[in-house]
Amino acid sequence: MAIVIAVASRKGGAGKSTVAANLAAALAASGQRVGLLDTDPQGTLTRWHAERGAALDRAAALAFEAPSGWRVPATLDRMRELDAVILDTPPHADTDARIAVRAADLVLVPLQPSPADLWAVEGTLELAAAEKRPVALLLNRVPATGRLKEEVAAELRRRRLPLLEASLGNRTQFATAFQKGLGAAEAAPRSQAAEEARALAEAVRGFLDRRR
Repeated sequence: MAIVIAVASRKGGAGKSTVAANLAAALAASGQRVGLLDTDPQGTLTRWHAERGAALDRAAALAFEAPSGWRVPATLDRMRELDAVILDTPPHADTDARIAVRAADLVLVPLQPSPADLWAVEGTLELAAAEKRPVALLLNRVPATGRLKEEVAAELRRRRLPLLEASLGNRTQFATAFQKGLGAAEAAPRSQAAEEARALAEAVRGFLDRRR
């Protein structure tokens, strides 16, 4: 039965679609049978998947659908034979986001290392708590220099929030791969971005294993 991971954040610009795409691609590249659902009306992953059709020589197989909120449960039922299903969710606590979170085995919350993201994460945590879903936080678009990552990570630990050890840097390889409909692990498998994407996949698997 598929593990369902909803990538969720109430704050726009947190990088949900990039995280969802890279996590799905890294899991698929490791031999997992992966589904990817775009439940965000903005349709960013739908466009990404359309571009993916031109890169089949490097793209791992992914089952892809873009259901509206009330169709999500039925779509997940059709994908239950897969190993993992990743959902990209709307950036608001509306009905569609709530349905996606409710269906998840894990709510993965990306946030940039900034005070604004730190404040905004509270709404997503409240939504997950209301649906009684486990949460893991991921620092995303981490700058190469500066102390913000350590400061935000320390504050999350102080609050006893479940922060993953893995993080994604603010790297051009993520944007370049995304533009081609690929994950960094597919487009540039030896890059630092690819290593971070694979580490994220391992961290998510480890987090779920510890909860079983």
